[in-house]
Amino acid sequence: MFGLGSRAESRRIADILRAETVGGALLLAGALLGMLWANSPWAHGYEALRSFELGPAALHLRLDLATWAADGLLAVFFFVAGLELKREFTAGDLRDPRRAAVPVAAALGGVLVPAVAYLVTISLAGAADAGRGWAIPTATDIAFALAVLAVIGRHLPAALRTFLLTLAVVDDLLAILIIAVFYTEHLAPLPLLGTAVPLAVFSVLVRRGVRAWWLLLPLAALTWALVHASGVHATVAGVLLGFAVPARADASVAEHFEHRFRPLSAGVAVPVFAFLSAGVTIGGVDGLSRALTDPVAVGVVAGLVLGKPLGVMAATWLVSRLTHAELDENLAWVDVAGLALLAGIGFTVSLLIGELAFGAGSERDAYVKIAVLAGSLTAALLAAVVLRLRNNAYRRIEQAQAAQAATDS
Repeated sequence: MFGLGSRAESRRIADILRAETVGGALLLAGALLGMLWANSPWAHGYEALRSFELGPAALHLRLDLATWAADGLLAVFFFVAGLELKREFTAGDLRDPRRAAVPVAAALGGVLVPAVAYLVTISLAGAADAGRGWAIPTATDIAFALAVLAVIGRHLPAALRTFLLTLAVVDDLLAILIIAVFYTEHLAPLPLLGTAVPLAVFSVLVRRGVRAWWLLLPLAALTWALVHASGVHATVAGVLLGFAVPARADASVAEHFEHRFRPLSAGVAVPVFAFLSAGVTIGGVDGLSRALTDPVAVGVVAGLVLGKPLGVMAATWLVSRLTHAELDENLAWVDVAGLALLAGIGFTVSLLIGELAFGAGSERDAYVKIAVLAGSLTAALLAAVVLRLRNNAYRRIEQAQAAQAATDS
């Protein structure tokens, strides 16, 4: 009886963690807890926890907890993202080029314009040496953005969520490519080539419907370790493994894995990463002012709050005007404007790229963390205002239609 009750309770908890609002809340809670601890009288304990090392030194995996979170736990997040991308490409909205064209173009614009905004900002401020951080404001946090939309947009058209999800998954794919291409400093060819062996075996097994964790998990771990040893950021292994899983329109192995691993990603991997990465000592009002006036921080905030919505809106307008692709008939341009603001929530991947660009624990990395938090919260608040107004408008329309239907009957 105890075993059955425990399994039932575990399933209930897993179902709760799959909810977008819960995942976003845990992400925010992890970041806030890290910030509070890092600025408390017990800050030395937080730093000691971040720097605590574990893992086999013989395999060059003696890493501190902060690195395990960024390289290991986020690989789980990217595995789920890879599964979602694979499913969208094979059985979802990205399968139809005409339907996918507008949100895909929006994602491209949402990567290019924030990067330009960042580079222009630091150039005007005379900090061209900080150009390595150009990719920080290009990422949209799926969990955080969907959670905000779920909370404030219960009456918004379903097409808006589909648009945001498509934009976000393409954005993730672009972020993964950016990390692999631009933030790989020392490439070791042999481990990278060796990755193909466990990855190929993993792919063959999952394509034959094998779901046994004791068989697949060692192969996934070996793939991750070889990617880590190659110099390519280890999170790329998660995407490769996710893309190796077959996805179909009906029930598939990809859907099964996504269902199983999403609670681990949303409930553990992302919140723990946020907790261990977002904690930065602010130093009071003076420290906050100094951080937010640094050219790097200004560039990040400008990219997230201004560049992201401008890029999304401009790309959406251009592709809908210059091609045969069309905006969903259920969406108004003001809806897209709210969504474009929401895309400025660049949390998880932005923090990761900041660490890769300037080095974890550096002064500029600290400024990046503060800027990402400030920019993401600003984007969320602005989007909430616009989308809340639109949500109320759609609610009134629904009420009027319901009243008319009752009258007609």
